[in-house]
Amino acid sequence: MKLALSADHRGVSATKQLSDRLRSNGHDVLLVGNLSGETCDYPEPAYLVAKAVADKQVEFGILVCGSGIGMCIAANKVPTVRAALVHDELTAEVARSHNDANVVCLSADMLGQRLIEKIVDVFLTTPFQGGRHERRVKKITAIERGEDPTGCCGGGGGKPCNA
Repeated sequence: MKLALSADHRGVSATKQLSDRLRSNGHDVLLVGNLSGETCDYPEPAYLVAKAVADKQVEFGILVCGSGIGMCIAANKVPTVRAALVHDELTAEVARSHNDANVVCLSADMLGQRLIEKIVDVFLTTPFQGGRHERRVKKITAIERGEDPTGCCGGGGGKPCNA
């Protein structure tokens, strides 16, 4: 699987360790951004990973910063990206199975390396369930286009969604 990874200065160590593990498990890992450890603003690496996902250069993105919150907010500004802030294996599973998340955002400060690796394993191996969840993801896509999701995709006024 092809993956894009990046971090701000607080997530560099965790990201480099994760990258090594993912490569040893056979994944094609694209490290983007400045991973020197020097202070950097999280919107920059978030954008680079989100753009790689949106442009279909990679299947999934992984972002690590101090809390994961800033990365998640920034990545979600890129159309077609569904970034999820994940804290454990259960939220990783739900992010994929219910929300079809394509970027996982993690906290370097609150999660240990072993848990980060477990979370990523679950995220990468959990399929999207589709069904009722597909309708909801289509509504997210409608919002990205500036449309009101209450009247499309089988909800509200029943107007068909253009997704």
